[in-house]
Amino acid sequence: MSRLRFRLASAVLTFVLIPALLAGPAYASSGESGNQDPARSQAEEQAKEKAKEKTRSETNVEVTVTAPRVEIPLKKNPAATTVVETPILKTMPRTIAIDEVMKLVPGVKVDNQADGERVHLSIRGEGILTERGTRGIKTLVDGIPLNDPSGYVPDFYDIDWPGVRRIEVLRGPAATFYGSGSSGGIINVLTRDGGPDPVAGSAALVRGAFGLKKGFAEMGGTTGVLNYSLTGSMLTGDGYRDWSAYKGDKAHGKFAFTVSPKVKVTAVLGWADYWNQNPEGLNLDWFSADPETLRRQANPDSERMNEYQKTQRGTGGVTATIGLAENLDLTATAYYRHTRYEEAVPSTVIHRGFDTPGLLAQVNHKSSWGRVKNFLSVGADYAWQTIDEVKYPNLGDAVEGPEPVADQVMTQTGAGVFLLDRIELDRHWGLFGNVRYDRVTNSLDDHLQAGGTDLSGEVVYEQPTGRVGVTWNPAADFGLYASWGTGFLPPGTEELVNNPYALGGYNTELVAATSKGEEVGARGRIGRSLSYDVALFHLATENDFGRYRIPERPLETFYGNVGSSRRYGVETSLTWFPVEDLALRAAYTYSHFKYVTVETLTGETFEDTWLPNCPPHQLYADAEYRVTRALTAGVSIEHMGAWYIDGTNEIQPNGYGRTDPYTLAHVRIGYRFEAGGTPVELFLSGRNIFNVLYYGFTEPDPDGNSYQPAPTAEWSLQLRVGWK
Repeated sequence: MSRLRFRLASAVLTFVLIPALLAGPAYASSGESGNQDPARSQAEEQAKEKAKEKTRSETNVEVTVTAPRVEIPLKKNPAATTVVETPILKTMPRTIAIDEVMKLVPGVKVDNQADGERVHLSIRGEGILTERGTRGIKTLVDGIPLNDPSGYVPDFYDIDWPGVRRIEVLRGPAATFYGSGSSGGIINVLTRDGGPDPVAGSAALVRGAFGLKKGFAEMGGTTGVLNYSLTGSMLTGDGYRDWSAYKGDKAHGKFAFTVSPKVKVTAVLGWADYWNQNPEGLNLDWFSADPETLRRQANPDSERMNEYQKTQRGTGGVTATIGLAENLDLTATAYYRHTRYEEAVPSTVIHRGFDTPGLLAQVNHKSSWGRVKNFLSVGADYAWQTIDEVKYPNLGDAVEGPEPVADQVMTQTGAGVFLLDRIELDRHWGLFGNVRYDRVTNSLDDHLQAGGTDLSGEVVYEQPTGRVGVTWNPAADFGLYASWGTGFLPPGTEELVNNPYALGGYNTELVAATSKGEEVGARGRIGRSLSYDVALFHLATENDFGRYRIPERPLETFYGNVGSSRRYGVETSLTWFPVEDLALRAAYTYSHFKYVTVETLTGETFEDTWLPNCPPHQLYADAEYRVTRALTAGVSIEHMGAWYIDGTNEIQPNGYGRTDPYTLAHVRIGYRFEAGGTPVELFLSGRNIFNVLYYGFTEPDPDGNSYQPAPTAEWSLQLRVGWK
C-alpha cells in the first residue's frame, strides 16, 4: 500500500511540474504586448532579473552563521549546519509550528503531538523520548535563550514564524558552545529587522481545516539610530482529534540602537499566551475496527479528567555589542523571563510559577601573523530559575482536591565558562577548537513534608566538554570538514520532578547522559544552479534516558537511565535550479540508532534493539515553479520510515509495537498582485492531499496508549497584505 501511495505522490509531482514547464514560456510571453509602456516593461524586466539573482544566490555557500557563538563563514565551520532563509519560510502553509520550518533540515525530527504548537524536537535522536518540549538542544531567539538552566525548552510559543527571517541549525554534540543545553545541537532563530523607511508593515490572515484561524500583523522601520520591528498574532483551532482545541496570542518587539559604529544595543520584548486541550494517545484496539472514524477520538481519560495545558510568559532581554579596540569586542546579553503554567493530567492538577534570569558574556579577539589568522573568544554563561510548584489531586474534570500532594520550590542554576579558538592557516585550511566546563545545580525545598517526611534535597551535575574540527576548502565552490565533540545531558526539569519514589521531591537516582561523536562532511556547489551538503556522523551515548510507568501510579510517566546507545547515519540536502524559474530542494536522513543494552526498570534486559520513535529513513522533497512573475506553484513529497514504540522492539498480536511507513503529498499555489499600490498575495495549500492515515507521534507506554493519529487532508488559504 505504501508503494502505491508513493507512486501516486510521484505522479502528482510529474503532472504538476511538466505542465508548468511546458506552460512557462507561453505564460511569460502572453504578457508582452506591442502597446506595452516601455518604462513599465523595463521596470518589470529589472524586477524579474532581480528575482533571478536572488534565486541564484541560494546556491552560494558563502554564508555567515553565528550559531557557534562566533561569526564564521559557513564554509569554514566544521559542523553540519543548515540555514533556512526567508524564501523557504514564505512557503509555510499554516505558519503555526516549528515542524513546518524544519522539513528541509536533515537530521531533525519534530513530533507535532496535537496538530497545533505542542511539539517536541530532537536532533540525531538527542531528546527523542522527552514527553513534551525539547531537551539538550540550545534554542535562541534574537540572542535570548529559551532553555532553562538544565537545558530544557518547554515549548516554542515565543516564536511567531511569519516574523522570522533566518534560522541556523547546527547538528551534533555542541555542549562546548552553550553547555548542557546544546549537547544535541543548536537552533538559532533571527527575526526580521525593520526596513529603511520610518514605517512599513504587513498583515496576514489564515483560515484552514479543523477550525484553524490565525491573524498576524507586523510593522517596523528606522528612525534616527533606532531600527524597530513589532509583530503580533492571534490563533485558534479545533484540532484534528476530539479534545485537541487550542488558542494562542503572541507579541514580539525588537529595538536595535546603533549608538555608534562600535556600539550597538538591541532590546527584545515578548509575550506568549497559549492554551490547548490534551487528547493523549490511543491504543490500536480502540480504532482497529473503523480507523477513519474512531482514530479522531480522544483517550477516554482526556475529556473525563479535563486534560489541558496553559502557558503565559513574558520575556525581556538586552544584547550589547561593544568594540573595545580595533581587534577586540565584547558581546553581552542579559534577560529575564516570567512564566505561569497550569496543567491537568489524570492524576493531578499542576500549578507552576517560573522566574528565569540569565546572563551571557564573551570577549572576542582577532589577530594575524602573516597568512595565519586567529579568532579567540572567552566567556561565561549564568542562568537561574526558581519554580514554585503546587499539585492537587484531579478528582475529575480538573476539579482539584482540597489537600495538595506536592508543595515545593525548586531552584536551578547553570554556570559555564568556555574558550573558543578558530585559526585560518591560509585560504584553504582552518582549525576550530573549544573547551568548556559546566555545573548545573538543582535544589528543592519541600514545603509539604507529607507524613513528616522532608523531601528537600539537591542534585548537582558537572562536566567538562570539548570539540575540535578542521576544514579544507581547496576551491571556492567545494569544501570538506571533520569534527569530534562531546555532549553532556543532565536530567531536565520534567525528568527530575516526576519522582517515582515519592509524591514530590526529586528523582535523585537519575544521572547525566554523556556522549561523544564524530562527523565528516562535504558542502559546495556545482556551477551556479546546484548546491549540496552531505554529513556522515557517529554518536555514542552512555546512560541514555528512557520512560516507564509503575503499577502503583499507572497514570504518571517517569524517567530512568536505561542503557547505552550507538548511532550513525547520513544527512544530505540539495538545492537545484535546473531552469531559472524552477527550484528543486530535498533533504534526506538515514538513521541507524540502536541500544547496545537496555536495562528496563522492571528488571528486563535487551540488547541490540532500535531506539523508539526513530525512523531509519526521512525524506522531504519540494519543487516550486514560477509560472509567471505573479504566479507560483509547488508540490512536496514527505516520506517517513517505520519506527518502534519502545526499546524492547516487541510486536504484540494486535500489531502494537511498531508503526507503518508512510508517504504524504502536499501542494500549494501562490498568486501575487498589487491593489492600489499595495502588494497582496493569496496562498492556497493542501497537506496530505491523498488522506493518508498515519501516526504523527508515538511514545513508550506500557498500557499501549502510544499512538497519536495525524490529520488527514488539510487545506488552508492565506491572505497576505503588505506595504513599503
